[in-house]
Amino acid sequence: MKHLALATLLVITTPSLVFGWGEPHHAITRAALEVLPAWQKDALGAEWKHLGDSYCMIPDHVFTDKENAKYAKMESAPNEVYLKILHLPTQQPEYLEAMRYFMEKAVVALRNGRMGDAARYMGTVCHQVEDYGSPAHTVPGDNMFTLLQQFLPPTDAMKGQLMHGPIENGDFKVSIEGYKPQLLGTTVNEAAWRLMHRVHEEIINARSTTVPIMQALYREEQESVVKHQLRAATMDAQVVADAVYTILCLGMQKYAAEEQAVLKEVPIGSFFPLEAASLYYPQSQFFSSPNWGHARSGVILAGGNKEMPLKLCVGFSNKEYKNGMSAGMAKSLTFLLPKDVYARFTVLAGLHPELGAKGRIEFTVSGDGKVLTTVILNGSDPAKLLECDVTIVSELQLMLTSRGVDSKSNYAIWAEPMLVKP
Repeated sequence: MKHLALATLLVITTPSLVFGWGEPHHAITRAALEVLPAWQKDALGAEWKHLGDSYCMIPDHVFTDKENAKYAKMESAPNEVYLKILHLPTQQPEYLEAMRYFMEKAVVALRNGRMGDAARYMGTVCHQVEDYGSPAHTVPGDNMFTLLQQFLPPTDAMKGQLMHGPIENGDFKVSIEGYKPQLLGTTVNEAAWRLMHRVHEEIINARSTTVPIMQALYREEQESVVKHQLRAATMDAQVVADAVYTILCLGMQKYAAEEQAVLKEVPIGSFFPLEAASLYYPQSQFFSSPNWGHARSGVILAGGNKEMPLKLCVGFSNKEYKNGMSAGMAKSLTFLLPKDVYARFTVLAGLHPELGAKGRIEFTVSGDGKVLTTVILNGSDPAKLLECDVTIVSELQLMLTSRGVDSKSNYAIWAEPMLVKP
């Protein structure tokens, strides 16, 4: 409990230092390491145990463990000892770069036979992934939950308590037995990018646990607290397993052909664009026609209050889609792309054949501010397959523009958006 006591003291005395998980970092990392294949455990050797026992805490101990502090520093920020980006997500370009940086450091160390260095860098990656998926880090800018407590007033017994510590702390075992780690990429750029999107899923999962944990703390129901903490910790362990497995595959240049085949194409219909700040859309992204709201993944909102499946006319029949987005006029969707990974982008563009029958929209795909392809479609037109080269594109943007008189019928859909490797 020594680490937990130190973390608690620093949280109380130093507001600028905010930890995600405390002692549970160990349980999450150990659970992830347990499901690695035997060849990776053998390769790690003694470092396998150190990863779960100490290296996963390196970013929290940079002031007390100066020998290992260098494994949680970035060359782009040489004067920052405590890198907040390893604990708190900000904007995608920033935390993607941190993930890419430390993954690359670990991979290079592995290829140079420096397993000790590689394991320490992997510990930093584990910590970042775990902190982002911690229930105590789910409300941007409110890590002590003083604002959330205004919406969820505490009991008399909990008044005055800073909630960060109680939400994150615990002594429990995490198990993901039977989970098979996923290869995230065959290059560091690809792997870091895909890890970022896995972490987004993890953050959303953690957010669903924060309020139940607070309510259980108010009721003094410790069993319920642990139940919801474990829901977050379990997914964290799965994502950590993916990250460590991928780093070891890249560093030792060992992965199966079937794993590479799965990575050939990636659907991005459920990915968060840059406009979804902190993984939600700000009010600036709201629009009123044809519906109140903002871009949605997997569904379209009819009349401002009814979710309906994405549907397009393809050929002579209507077809439903799960991978895709609906969006409003003049509201862009911008996606970061990893460097030197994908060659083509394809998407089906069109209007919902029932809701958008009277609409008319221009669909535009741009790369780094340059128009790659565009088409104007009426509501009565079949969907159009758009395809473009994204070999040197770093930001892919989808834009919709009304080109008709009945804006209330502009129910636009981007279906099957797909990035394809060469």
